[in-house]
Amino acid sequence: MKNLLKVALVAVSMLFVGNFANAQAKIGYINFQALLGQLPEAKTVKSQLDIYSKQFTDQLAAMQNELQAKGQEYQKNSATYTDAIRLTKQTELQDLQKRLQDYNTTAQQKFEEKSNELIKPLSDKEKAAVAAVAKEKGYTYVFDSGQTVFIVAPDGDDLTEAVKAKLGLK
Repeated sequence: MKNLLKVALVAVSMLFVGNFANAQAKIGYINFQALLGQLPEAKTVKSQLDIYSKQFTDQLAAMQNELQAKGQEYQKNSATYTDAIRLTKQTELQDLQKRLQDYNTTAQQKFEEKSNELIKPLSDKEKAAVAAVAKEKGYTYVFDSGQTVFIVAPDGDDLTEAVKAKLGLK
């Protein structure tokens, strides 16, 4: 009987401690991506990424044009080809299509890597500002409202203006 009373007392005290801890949490939110786009350096990064991307799109367009031209030539002349030439041309078209797909995949990966490389310093700067504002204002949690999807969540405060001030943005 004494053990049951002790267990019940511990359970009730844990419940009160848990509720007390929840009452102390202060929640804020910010749209990280939107704020990132407002940084002055973001324009430079965007122009660098546009230039980098253009290299790939130009090459992909050239490969696509080559594939299209060879495909049209094949369609136009396939009736006059021997079986061996027809098979060779089909294989050539398939190889060109595969090269185009492989290049597209590689281009996407390289673009993503370059994008991450260029955006990381901006992201780190913004994270530091968010952390500083959260610490100054006593926030326990700060969520990214652009990425986080909650069906139900406690009310929080929008820290966008405070972080903008910390970053020197208007």
